[in-house]
Amino acid sequence: MDKEILDKILDEHVSWLNNNQIGKRADLKDADLSNANLTDTNLRRADLSNANLRGADLRDADLRDADLRSANLRGADLRDADFRRADLRGADLRRADLRGANLRCADLRGANLRRADLKDADLRSADLSNANLDFSSFPLWCGSFDIKDDGKLAKQLLGHIARLDVTDKKLSLWIEKIPKNYKNNICKRHDVDEV
Repeated sequence: MDKEILDKILDEHVSWLNNNQIGKRADLKDADLSNANLTDTNLRRADLSNANLRGADLRDADLRDADLRSANLRGADLRDADFRRADLRGADLRRADLRGANLRCADLRGANLRRADLKDADLRSADLSNANLDFSSFPLWCGSFDIKDDGKLAKQLLGHIARLDVTDKKLSLWIEKIPKNYKNNICKRHDVDEV
């Protein structure tokens, strides 16, 4: 996408967020931002060079089917943004605010979602294979059904389940069958004892 066109879209989006009549919601449907070469003049001085949208304010933006491979969205405000079917492979989404974002069928393979806020995010049928979800607020509601996973997320969730102190005896017996290596290999923090 041409730099001047994208700058205009992002300026209008900021105006729209501020209830300015000349503003307009960003519509980046089908946009290819994977190799964008931009300056840091927009979105409250967010650095936009080389698809670097770090700290950008893209609340409510329409990014359906957008190509954001390897984009830097670290710390970006992406609340309620629409990322349906977006290509976010290898994207840096560390500490991004994705509350209420629609990520249905998004390709997040290899994305870094460490410490991302995914509260109320819709991840149905998203591909999270090899994604880093450490310390993120993973949504435990129907919006996380049918996620594609290479096993990393499943093992991480099983590791947490294996450490639950459950009072339900039948459930406790099932949990005890989870292999001990899930209990031992899941926690990377030094202040938590191994089982």
